[in-house]
Amino acid sequence: MNRAAVVIPEKLFFKIGEVCEITDVQAHVLRYWESEFPMLAPQKNRAGQRTYRKRDVEMVLRIKELLYEDQYTIAGAKKKLLNDLRGGSKLKVVQPEAVPAPIERQNITLPIPNLAPSNVTAPLTTTSRTVSDTWLTADVPASLSNEKRAALRRLQETLRELLTILEAGPSPRR
Repeated sequence: MNRAAVVIPEKLFFKIGEVCEITDVQAHVLRYWESEFPMLAPQKNRAGQRTYRKRDVEMVLRIKELLYEDQYTIAGAKKKLLNDLRGGSKLKVVQPEAVPAPIERQNITLPIPNLAPSNVTAPLTTTSRTVSDTWLTADVPASLSNEKRAALRRLQETLRELLTILEAGPSPRR
């Protein structure tokens, strides 16, 4: 199994074009694989666009490996994946070389929305509560190391992605 390591970016969701670039598989092939492999089932947003998660990208890479490198047929690859999933074997996850050290827990005060009942249309208000965990605030202490700042920036990006998803509303169920 001689294949180059593929690093999957640290994102929550990927569009089909991004998955095509990461996996070097064309979009029509990904759509076909979705119809053949039940374990590859990316969600669709309100606009009907596929949103792949990291585990979906890992599954695409595994399917590609079985079909293109190990020369399995579609049926054989499907059986192999089902056996692997039943047996509890994990997909291979390639981690980036430089993984920052974990950030120690901190107590930081954040504004947290006061969620009104769903039948009330008043705007959300915020109250200050103490959250015992690492969160990004506007007042980041100057004493933080570059690694911690980078980790907080990644967290901020992830939270922004989540906010975008939440603002778009729920995705339709399959």
